[in-house]
Amino acid sequence: MDLRHRNNVHVMGGGMATLVFSHGFGCNQAMWNYLAPHFTERFRVVMYDLVGAGLSDLIAFDKTKYDTLDGYARDLNEIIAAYAQGPVILVGHSVSAMIGALADRLLPGRIAAHVMIGPSPRYIDDAGYVGGFKRSDIDDLLDTLDSNYLGWSSAMAPVIMGAPGQPELSEALTESFCRTEPDIARQFARVTFMSDNREDVIGLAAPVLILQSSDDLIAPVVVGEYLHRVVPNSTYYLIDNIGHCPHMSAPAACAAAMHSFLAPWAVAHAN
Repeated sequence: MDLRHRNNVHVMGGGMATLVFSHGFGCNQAMWNYLAPHFTERFRVVMYDLVGAGLSDLIAFDKTKYDTLDGYARDLNEIIAAYAQGPVILVGHSVSAMIGALADRLLPGRIAAHVMIGPSPRYIDDAGYVGGFKRSDIDDLLDTLDSNYLGWSSAMAPVIMGAPGQPELSEALTESFCRTEPDIARQFARVTFMSDNREDVIGLAAPVLILQSSDDLIAPVVVGEYLHRVVPNSTYYLIDNIGHCPHMSAPAACAAAMHSFLAPWAVAHAN
């Protein structure tokens, strides 16, 4: 399998360390165009589309393989092996933060650090844990996706994006949602919103930067605070932003926090 074709892989920039950018549900690698350019002078930058999203090879989508996040994590490790050089920092938005955690657990030590943007290890509330949604909320969401995916996408993408005063961002997210093949999107939604990766993140040894929007419908502040408590080597940064995509609506703030966190690897490149 040609990974470049399967995942529409693009490589740019230069540096001894590699940033791998992995997008969230309903998105594609173009969502990183607001943030990634901040790093191409000091890092090798790898961007790709999850299978089933963006310009990935839809023929490569296997319902059995991608029935859990593990399939995406294995793809990520293959991309790292083929395209990354030196230390690898995984920049994962939303569900891709958990895909990165699983990839790390599969091959401990290959990922040097994680930047998690709007992460959630579990979306559904549980005893002693607040994920932001009741099980009935997720069931209703999945039922709506089954009956009217395009209608849901058009209505919800602007709500998920937030970003008041930046309507072009809502349009970009809506277009990305609507471009995704509905059957694939429905399966990925189930895999995403029904997952529970709390044990996986607790066991992470690599440094983790958690970037949390101050007002996020999908990953509320309490979830970011939970992750900061349970991930041993984590740094928590709250961004003044409305919406689930601060890498698009507040890229300068995200970049500033990341530059500080990534300094050890950037210095290594400078030397």
